[in-house]
Amino acid sequence: MANSETNQDILIRQACSDRAAFARLYRMHYERVFRYCCRRLFNRHDAEEVTSTVFFKIMRTISTFEGNSDDFRNWLYRIATNAVNDHLKTAKRRADTIRNAAQEYGRGHAFAAKSDKELQKRNLAVKQAILGLKPKYQTVITLRFFEKMRLVEIAEILGQNPATIRTQLARALSRLRKELGAIARLEP
Repeated sequence: MANSETNQDILIRQACSDRAAFARLYRMHYERVFRYCCRRLFNRHDAEEVTSTVFFKIMRTISTFEGNSDDFRNWLYRIATNAVNDHLKTAKRRADTIRNAAQEYGRGHAFAAKSDKELQKRNLAVKQAILGLKPKYQTVITLRFFEKMRLVEIAEILGQNPATIRTQLARALSRLRKELGAIARLEP
């Protein structure tokens, strides 16, 4: 056994043939993947569905995985990113997601203080603006600001050059500013 091999590296290897090891691996990473899916989809039910899809795919393909625990984390995020993007591909699902977010904003807020309503309104505007971006921009924004990853880490996950990720992030932020500025001008 190499000195650089961690317990998680061993667990990943064991998970290829041992259900109990896979269950431990699942428990270790479920929350992270679920949180990422929630931040991309803004809908708990859809995030649960996509997270299940991610782990089923991992269960079927873990025997093909080669690498260490860092590579595994990147692999998880790559699979989750692809699953979220597949989920959002059709315009109908995207429209449904935006509509659900708007309906959720409208539910149960009759007794909220004015400042709470303002905050909720702003949060909804940000969610809608993010969902209006191309999936590649949604991915970069979510990994950078919600998962708090460095550009190099995002580049590894997405299999791209860090300079490309930096450009995508700059474009995404520019589009978000433009969209949020337009929303702000429409408000009374």
